[in-house]
Order: sequence, then C-alpha cells, then structure tokens
Amino acid sequence: MTNAGNELTSLITSTPQEGRDLAVKLARKSIAEIQTDPEIRKSLRKSYAEDTAQLIASAQVVAVEFQTIAMANNYWR
Repeated sequence: MTNAGNELTSLITSTPQEGRDLAVKLARKSIAEIQTDPEIRKSLRKSYAEDTAQLIASAQVVAVEFQTIAMANNYWR
C-alpha cells in the first residue's frame, strides 16, 4: 500500500476493506495537498459537515478512488 512517507507505492491490497481504507486515505491526502494550510482545512470542516451536498460529493470522491483500487486488484478475484 503506502510506505512511511506520502509516496504511494501500490494500489494492491489484500481485501476490499483494505482497499476502502486506502480509498479514504487517498481522498484525504488529495484534499491536504490541494489545501495545504491545516488551519484553513480545520475551519472549513463545520461548513461541509452540515452540508449534505458536500458530504455526498466527498463520498463520490472516495467511491472513485475505491473503483480505481478495485480495478487494480482485479476486484479481489
């Protein structure tokens, strides 16, 4: 999966749950790279935590990441 740093070394996971966990991690890391100031990210949390549309959009990002990981893992077949 990933090494100690931020470098992604593989999308291969042992289980779909590990794949889902990786998808969430990738989505979170992407946001952190786009908005590099942690204080700004923290200040925005209340806004999206109470906005259904933003929460659904976040779930869609994770779903796309998971889809990519699932394909890389041949859907764990």
